[in-house]
Amino acid sequence: MLNGFEKETSELSSAEIELIPTFISGLSKKVGKKNSITNKAIVQSLKNKGISISEPRVRKIINHIRSKGLIDGLIASSNGYYISTDIEEIKAYIDSLYGREEAIRIIREGFEAQIRRTYYK
Repeated sequence: MLNGFEKETSELSSAEIELIPTFISGLSKKVGKKNSITNKAIVQSLKNKGISISEPRVRKIINHIRSKGLIDGLIASSNGYYISTDIEEIKAYIDSLYGREEAIRIIREGFEAQIRRTYYK
């Protein structure tokens, strides 16, 4: 859970866990970038089935699916979520993740240095 985002990042509820097979079924059909689906479209699709869910909770469920390896090659892009079977595309996505991880680390280290300068003189 992240500070300031407790509701959005809390553990999956039992109702959300029950939605995982529905997500897997739907996302498994999204092979290739041209077949991607946006978070907003997922929310609307579920709403059409009588299921109310927020975009942050969709991201949380998809994060669970990805981190547990329940769907191989599930990529997130500005176009939405899709499955890639292209090893080079998957490697490029991994490189992108490393880059974002590095950028977050640099920001964290900057804040830590600021605290040392400001509060531990």
